[in-house]
Amino acid sequence: MSVILRRLQPIMAKSLGCHNIISPKVNAAHIAAVQKFGTSNVLQCSEETQEEAIEDPKLFKIIPVETSMKYMESDAYAETYKGQPVWVNYRRNFKGSFAPRKTRKMCIRQGKLATGNPCPICRDEYLVLDYRNIKLLQQFISPYNGEVLSYRKTNLCQRKHRELVVAVDRARDCGYLEYDVPLRLYDYLEYIPAQQES
Repeated sequence: MSVILRRLQPIMAKSLGCHNIISPKVNAAHIAAVQKFGTSNVLQCSEETQEEAIEDPKLFKIIPVETSMKYMESDAYAETYKGQPVWVNYRRNFKGSFAPRKTRKMCIRQGKLATGNPCPICRDEYLVLDYRNIKLLQQFISPYNGEVLSYRKTNLCQRKHRELVVAVDRARDCGYLEYDVPLRLYDYLEYIPAQQES
């Protein structure tokens, strides 16, 4: 039980927005109380505990592209996103009644989430933007003109949007994606009134 608590402490501290690091001597009852009341002042820790926390591995580990491609075809991905693009159910947080013109610069700084509401790519570490991950890239390409969707619609942070544009261009250069707009057959009888058909 103590090993699980030690692993969960930095994550819980980050999710609660705590500035102080939870001491390893904290028990499960205290963690439950902190979650219930949402306090940001968690137990003060010694300098040795702070040094141990700095030496811990980063919160986000690097996922290979092959693992991300397998994740896109898994049942966990289908259950999470329910057949929709990854950016559809995301809602942006912003101050005031009007959204800023640009999204934030980045969501992950030094391997840790810098915000409580990361963009659709940064919130799921198994979504890797790469020119070989075609199933993910196609979700950010418009079916009407074949261009990359704007960050105003997808709500990606600026760093991930630049990575997306580079990955799409590289996929097109390598032949994984087509340059041409997909051919669409239209039924023109829908536009002609019923009197003109006779």
